[in-house]
Amino acid sequence: MTASGDVAIVGAGLTGCLLAGYLARRGERVVLYERRPDPRLTGAERGRSINLALSERGIDALRRVGLDGKVLADALPMRGRMVHSADGVLDFQPYSAEGRRAINSISRGALNNVLLDAAQALPEVEVRFEHWLTGLDPATGALTFDTPDGPLRAGAAVVLGADGAGSAVRGELLRHAATAETLDFLDYGYKELTIPAVGGEFALDPGALHIWPRGRSMMIALPNPDRSFTCTLFWPTSGTESFASLSSPAAVERYFTAHYPDVVPLLPHLVTEYRENPVGLLGTVRCAPWHASGRVCLIGDAAHAIVPFYGQGANCAFEDVVVLERCLDDTGGDWSAALPLFDRERRADTEAIAEMALANFVEMRDKVASPLFKLGKRVEHALERALPGRYASRYELVSFSTVPYSAVCRRVRTQHRLLGAAVAGALGLAGAVTALRRRS
Repeated sequence: MTASGDVAIVGAGLTGCLLAGYLARRGERVVLYERRPDPRLTGAERGRSINLALSERGIDALRRVGLDGKVLADALPMRGRMVHSADGVLDFQPYSAEGRRAINSISRGALNNVLLDAAQALPEVEVRFEHWLTGLDPATGALTFDTPDGPLRAGAAVVLGADGAGSAVRGELLRHAATAETLDFLDYGYKELTIPAVGGEFALDPGALHIWPRGRSMMIALPNPDRSFTCTLFWPTSGTESFASLSSPAAVERYFTAHYPDVVPLLPHLVTEYRENPVGLLGTVRCAPWHASGRVCLIGDAAHAIVPFYGQGANCAFEDVVVLERCLDDTGGDWSAALPLFDRERRADTEAIAEMALANFVEMRDKVASPLFKLGKRVEHALERALPGRYASRYELVSFSTVPYSAVCRRVRTQHRLLGAAVAGALGLAGAVTALRRRS
């Protein structure tokens, strides 16, 4: 336990709330600071939700504190991708070889509310809303906040920044030259639309993540418990086919009719939502180190935000919480030793998933509709069935296991090398047999 008994967590989003629960279970007294008003009272920010695809890493973290059942009760399993071609043809591509494994669609707001309820129910946790961090001294743990009642000074033995990609805690570490960052933004943004229920039922198959791949851009749709779908456009931010290029209602309607004709009848508020919902940024955040002075540390998106194209942002952040707890166990609860250990233990994995997420964007928007890609997936699934436990695809390992991300990359490289050698050997043997036959 900390000397003063206090751990300050800045950010009561997904990661901060789960982390508070983990630390309270260890006997720490936690103060959870959040810049927003209570989201259970105000609702989610319009057009900013990006539905989450909760998979095994995130579920494992929830399972450890008994929250997996409650969370999954509001989730919808998606067992594969439903690819929508421009001519309206549908192609379902299962995620796993046997077709039964699923990732789970859940709204960020609904998940945040469950985690916030769970954290606030613990006597060791205090939640303070509308506290905007304006200052942090990494050496002492002194904190200053803007609040509706004016400036507030506080302090903690340990300060954990779980305040997202635009982290104020990271900003303070930068100001004190305690870390360095790189921000790599894509020239793409995202915008959300809604497909409402039709006659009280889903307008699309709710058992799939729907994708409209269109080369340089794409749209996806995930199901919601109210039988609506949340659609997300991932488009370039500039150019002839970008968010900036559609400046009138007629242009919006023409573009969607040309590129997403099957979904236009399902979007009754297309023009209004397109014009009113904001365009969000997409990028990768890296910084080093994540910790300072033995008492301050970044976690989740505050340390290593990634693009959403592998559906691993929240899963990765939840796994951070598991790893941090393991580091505390390994160091006997010594935060000054656990925080640098967490940085060393976790960094290679977060770098690995950041690269895989970027690569998966290209796969989703460019490749999923190609015959060669589909053939490759069929071969992969055949190998998984033929070699259970010995061969597993990258997607299987990332989404349906807790194998460290960096180990996934190494294993997949080894599998591809061995498979390539086997294919080359088979081709060589076939050539030798053919040559012998000719000679005879």
